[in-house]
Amino acid sequence: MSNIAYPADSAAHTGTSANVAVTGRRVVATLLDGVLFLAVGIVFMMLFGVEADTAATTTGTTSMWTMSPVGTALYAVFTFGYWVVMEKLTGRTLGKMATGIRVVDEATGTAPSWGQAAMRTVLRFVDGAFSYLVAFIVVLSNARHRRLGDMVAKTLVVRG
Repeated sequence: MSNIAYPADSAAHTGTSANVAVTGRRVVATLLDGVLFLAVGIVFMMLFGVEADTAATTTGTTSMWTMSPVGTALYAVFTFGYWVVMEKLTGRTLGKMATGIRVVDEATGTAPSWGQAAMRTVLRFVDGAFSYLVAFIVVLSNARHRRLGDMVAKTLVVRG
């Protein structure tokens, strides 16, 4: 599935018709991937959590936990790798699969290259600011519904 090609005149390739992914599907896909990251984060916290502080309360003692530096690093590698590997190999994350959308190279209509997938992921730090509000505003403000990561990586998110 990594080399699914769209004809050069197709909407997936040009991004000029209704085939360009609508914002709602992107939002739902992001939320679904967020649920996955939450579940994985809980597992990582169980494996790599350390007690950070204990405080006395009126009902007893409570503890605050944090993830160890090793756990934090492994979790960061997992999340970065998830986006890059899934988008390169299939053009989709699990959230995109569930919503029927995919990432394509805007020039070829194929799944993005490793570099494109990595660039999209790096720019999630900007796009994801304020709970993805930056991405939402950018996607709504351009005709091809692209976030900054898409623009820099020269990718489109399309139905299909």
